[in-house]
Amino acid sequence: MTAAALRAGLIGLGSMGRHHARVLAGLDGVTLVGVVDPMGDKNGWAQGAPVLSTVEELITLGVDYAVVACPTGLHEEIGLQLADAGVCALIEKPLADTVEGARRLVDAFESRGLVAGVGHIERCNPALRSLRSRLEAGELGDVFQVVTRRQGPFPHRIADVGVVKDLATHDIDLTGWVTGQRYTSIAAHTVSKSGRPHEDMVSAVGQLSDGTMVNHLVNWLSPLKERFTSVTGARGCFIADTLTADLTFHSNASVTTEWEALRAFRGVSEGDMIRYAIPKREPLLVEHELFRDAVRGEEADICTLRQGLRTVEVAAAVLESAASGLNVRLNEDETAREDVSS
Repeated sequence: MTAAALRAGLIGLGSMGRHHARVLAGLDGVTLVGVVDPMGDKNGWAQGAPVLSTVEELITLGVDYAVVACPTGLHEEIGLQLADAGVCALIEKPLADTVEGARRLVDAFESRGLVAGVGHIERCNPALRSLRSRLEAGELGDVFQVVTRRQGPFPHRIADVGVVKDLATHDIDLTGWVTGQRYTSIAAHTVSKSGRPHEDMVSAVGQLSDGTMVNHLVNWLSPLKERFTSVTGARGCFIADTLTADLTFHSNASVTTEWEALRAFRGVSEGDMIRYAIPKREPLLVEHELFRDAVRGEEADICTLRQGLRTVEVAAAVLESAASGLNVRLNEDETAREDVSS
């Protein structure tokens, strides 16, 4: 007998919300029963679902889970409402705009035994999923360094947070996820050039629990849109382009270049370069399938609220380092700071 479809709701019909609505409306085993947005649905993005004004109205309809795609500053308030009502939730990243708010959300859902996750969508990018599998299989050997670049023009849709919480949280989460390691320290610098109260560029250097070095460059000031992740290890380097979902492997040099003119710009030796052919499904659809399965009680690799909390903690440490000029050490139970020069 076919299981009854899960009843899903959506909160927020903005830039991400409209995409969530599209995916939810066509997701197998799920019925989109209502969308909450006080501004209504002027563009017809609700996919025919009733558009409501409040979260209370959505809860009254009866939902198994809800997707929270409203501004970050409202995540805590709305998430706590859903938890109090016994509703599972997929909350867009970052989990909350403060560490304390993220912790309250973790406590609220965990104490009630509710399934909840964070929409760190890069975990569902085909290139990064393939990269993670290859790292787990030991194809790169020991990992030495992770470098990310995430830059592009200013998005006018973002008003409540800066580039660290909006964009750098992608790279913080994916770095910990693909390596299976935790951040132990971070040092960062930020600038604000767009006239807004929040930072629009950050450069950060950190270390993971196994000693791996990490470098993040993130900004809203570049006319070039780039989503670059490289992982360097004992056997070479993986490069993931998450815009095109391509994964490339550059092996360590093994063939000597005897042609002197080529050696001037390609080095004295070179190794193989492989671009992998990998299945490319829409990351947002994969994210929704995984969360649906988790709500059903099936095993699914979702980003948990506790993992989302850790990303918020690291983002807060980035901002603290930039403001104070201190290197921030992140421990299991507490955060300690030391002068960068020490």
